[in-house]
Amino acid sequence: MAKVIALPMCSAQTAEVNLAYLRRQLALLVIEEETLVCLPESWLAFCESAQQAWEGAHHSEQYLTELSALCRQYGIWLAAGTIATLGVDEKYLAASYLFNSCGEIVARYNKIHLFDANISDKTKQYRESERTLPGQEIVVADSPFGKIGFSVCYDLRFASLYQAMRVLGAELFLVPSAFTCATGAAHWQPLLQARAIENQCYVVAAAQSGNHENGRETYGHSLIVSPWGEILADTKTSLEPISQKIDRALLDSIRRNMPVMDHNRFKSEFL
Repeated sequence: MAKVIALPMCSAQTAEVNLAYLRRQLALLVIEEETLVCLPESWLAFCESAQQAWEGAHHSEQYLTELSALCRQYGIWLAAGTIATLGVDEKYLAASYLFNSCGEIVARYNKIHLFDANISDKTKQYRESERTLPGQEIVVADSPFGKIGFSVCYDLRFASLYQAMRVLGAELFLVPSAFTCATGAAHWQPLLQARAIENQCYVVAAAQSGNHENGRETYGHSLIVSPWGEILADTKTSLEPISQKIDRALLDSIRRNMPVMDHNRFKSEFL
């Protein structure tokens, strides 16, 4: 069976520090089968300001080249969380890239739903849309781990996105995230389980975790969830990776015994 790994991080503000951490973690992995390593949202640079993220976006091609080399070196697939990538009008896109084991980019998803919210934590106001452009396309890609549906953090609250990905054939949802502690404690696990249960898909959610040098605190609890909604692995607040083999027979059995897609009488507005 193919295996997925969720690698939690407490990312620093500078890309070089986070890349060095990733290299150390990959060197510790034992790769014996087809493996997908999943990184959190904003893993490359957990910036203090949107301006800092936009400036970093000018170097995204350099970092993509480095990630490609790491995939070839270790023979892994890599879901590279989000990386700030240049857009227009001094704004950037929160881009999630999927690399295969040959180092090729096989899919890219730009975060659609931007986090503009007031939260009872130190930051208080989050306004992603001030400097981030929203993505426009739903992305589902073929892989040895099943058809992968892409999403990022705040996307998790919009069930229709996941329903649309299921219609497009998704079997595994990726949810790289950086949830606040306030929203994470209240909603993180039930939302992930709901998306898994509703759509009968595996969910892999690699998360930022801990106190960051920019002053933010993130919830952690990277999770892997079965198509039945069972929590298969949970990092809690640890930065140790978690892994799980993808059982396609289990997924097929769940869908065959309860064919919710065949019973659905509503059509997605996105398709």
